[in-house]
Amino acid sequence: MGPQSNLLRELFDAAVAAADPVRCLRPFLDTLFERPVKGRIVILGAGKASGAMAKAVEDYLTETLPGRAFEGLVVTRYDHAVPCEKIEIVEAAHPVPDEQGRAAAARILELAETLGADDLAVCLISGGGSALLTAPADGLSFEEKQALNGELLKSGATIHEM
Repeated sequence: MGPQSNLLRELFDAAVAAADPVRCLRPFLDTLFERPVKGRIVILGAGKASGAMAKAVEDYLTETLPGRAFEGLVVTRYDHAVPCEKIEIVEAAHPVPDEQGRAAAARILELAETLGADDLAVCLISGGGSALLTAPADGLSFEEKQALNGELLKSGATIHEM
């Protein structure tokens, strides 16, 4: 490899390191947990990076608040799960949603609805969250949502258009 290849590799490695959830989330979590949480801590999330973010949050809470109970549920793309002990990671299809994603979305909504005034929800949303956290609008069936996503992809629609 020549000098240009080394430079490109160094730039790539620096970009990947800068996006590491451990590095990105820590300052936010330090601020979020400056004050004690009276109620439950619940981690909710969706997206291709949500598994890695959930692991970063779980490690942070285990390290900085040892013995403090927390729970969570995130949905990520197939083959993007990261092993967690207290936060459940569900895998689903992306970019066209599947039944796993629909069921995970329903469970995340149910969990969110149990939160009280003293509870803290930490929401981890990354790219792909809209396809992975599928709850079709009233009047639209899940099958219609799948078909619509498929047709938009075939048409070349951008992520913003989708």
